[in-house]
Amino acid sequence: MSKKDTHKEAEVEEILANEPAQETPAEAQVVVEDKKTTEEKLSEDLQNEKDKHLRLFAEFENYKKRTTRERIELFKTAGEDVVKAVLPVLDDFDRALKEFSEDLQDPHVQGMMLISNKLKENLKQKGLEVSQTIPGDVFNADNHEAVTQIPAPTDDMKGKIIDVLEKGYTLGGKIIRYPKVVIGQ
Repeated sequence: MSKKDTHKEAEVEEILANEPAQETPAEAQVVVEDKKTTEEKLSEDLQNEKDKHLRLFAEFENYKKRTTRERIELFKTAGEDVVKAVLPVLDDFDRALKEFSEDLQDPHVQGMMLISNKLKENLKQKGLEVSQTIPGDVFNADNHEAVTQIPAPTDDMKGKIIDVLEKGYTLGGKIIRYPKVVIGQ
């Protein structure tokens, strides 16, 4: 090669090196796709973070509602142990008043009735209610406690309550003692 040819090649190389590179359409499309994918990735990340935030907020709201419900229920049944301890006393009053039912003019019986009524009223104000179970009701294992089964006096009394041995009670809508019953078989 001559000196002249070498010199021209050097000039061409220098011009190409100094000239800004021209992107081919394929290279330009790759750059645009990279930008889109970056934007899409950022958009997806933002959406995921929004979703996480929304779920966390909903979970916190559910937690607040659940603890509020539990607190209300706790206040309704806060004295449950005390009330359960008093239930045998109510049973004793009922048995005693049943025994002395023909002697209602006796001042001792009247005093006992007064104390019994006062105790029942105070407990009623605290949310205690008597379960309404009467002979002839259909036995339900969710609401009654069967003590024993006896042959039913009639066919229509099969599976029904024959006798109530002990009253049941609820406190604030929660059963604290199931009625003890005898059922017919």
